[in-house]
Amino acid sequence: MATSTHNTVAYQQMHPGSLASMHRYSHDSGHGTESDSGGSDSLGERHEEKDEELQYFGDHLPENRVGAAGSSRRSVADRILFRVPQMVPGWLVKTTSFFYDAVDFLILIFGFVAILTGFITYGGVFKGSNIFNGLAHSIKGGIFFWYGLLTLGRWMGCFAEYGWAWNLRPPVGMVSARKAKVPSAEFVESFVIFLYGSTNVFLEHLASWGGAWTAQDLEHVSITIMFFGGGLCGMLVESNTVRHLLNASLARLDAGQKQYGFKEQWTPPKTYSFSMNPFPGLVILLLGLMMSSHHQHSMVSTMVHKQWGTLFVGFALARAVTYILIYLSPPSSYLPSRPPSEIISSFCLISGGLIFIASNKDTVAAMERYNLNAMFIFTVTMGFTAFLMAWQMIVLAVKGWTVRRRQSESVADRGTLA
Repeated sequence: MATSTHNTVAYQQMHPGSLASMHRYSHDSGHGTESDSGGSDSLGERHEEKDEELQYFGDHLPENRVGAAGSSRRSVADRILFRVPQMVPGWLVKTTSFFYDAVDFLILIFGFVAILTGFITYGGVFKGSNIFNGLAHSIKGGIFFWYGLLTLGRWMGCFAEYGWAWNLRPPVGMVSARKAKVPSAEFVESFVIFLYGSTNVFLEHLASWGGAWTAQDLEHVSITIMFFGGGLCGMLVESNTVRHLLNASLARLDAGQKQYGFKEQWTPPKTYSFSMNPFPGLVILLLGLMMSSHHQHSMVSTMVHKQWGTLFVGFALARAVTYILIYLSPPSSYLPSRPPSEIISSFCLISGGLIFIASNKDTVAAMERYNLNAMFIFTVTMGFTAFLMAWQMIVLAVKGWTVRRRQSESVADRGTLA
């Protein structure tokens, strides 16, 4: 949508000041979109906002102000519409923008919850004391499902401005100072694991509240303690302060490096520039091994648990391959490196999370009632996962095409103004 010289002249007539003082009154729905570097605060986007506003003023200016003959009704309406944004308080615009962004980020999760609860209501499951078993499988499986979607998004280049797309983190200037301070993806993974373990320690006995503890209850509590400690270890590994303190034994020798001129030997290793944290993968690997041999009340339930446990083991092995590749060839570009093993990681997490949800007592009982074996849920989940991953790739490819087109139009508009 090119900005014409006519619109620019009309805008300058109404606002004699510099074009650099313009402010946007409409909210751009393309939040967080990025080009190759992923920086959403770049100069190109600020030009884009100015060009869009010029076009807005050009389309909404009263015709009698630009020399064209128009009806007085339209001229009055245009004047009113033009002054409405100026009458809105700034705090109200910021508050509305905050809630808009919050809903925009959470709307996919809301949709997932709506679909999941719809299946639960339609199937008539999770009644009575079974609600605790159903909630546990739905929430935990849902976390792994979204973990897989985010892992696939990282492979495709999402969150590259935070350095999460297996790339170098862009410095301040290319991205905002806030984005440059965002912790690594491995730290976030470790924190979620830590948060899960620290909260679920007290929730594993809800189904038998007031009753005797069973061996299965103790097994579940032990798993949450493993998440608690493993997540904490992962966060400590990601801490630069802890890393600096662990190097304290060499601090005395470091003081004499200038005297002996061994500067190259004191240069931080290349691996320091990228996070290679094995604890998230290790915790999920152990969880998969435990669930693969976890005793259940029926053979079908045991087989279903073994399926998603094996898939989680597959995720951990694929993540280990990713770290081996990164160790041998650390990222040297701001562009996503896209290790192929992460596609396998995301597939195992998405499918494993869905089977995790379906492994609750009521769903397994319904499968047994209708003479469905464990491979039924496995094959259906594999097909749905492949389709869902393809759909996510298409959606993000369309987003990238839209961003490219807007950038080319912005360049063309600046050329017209020049």
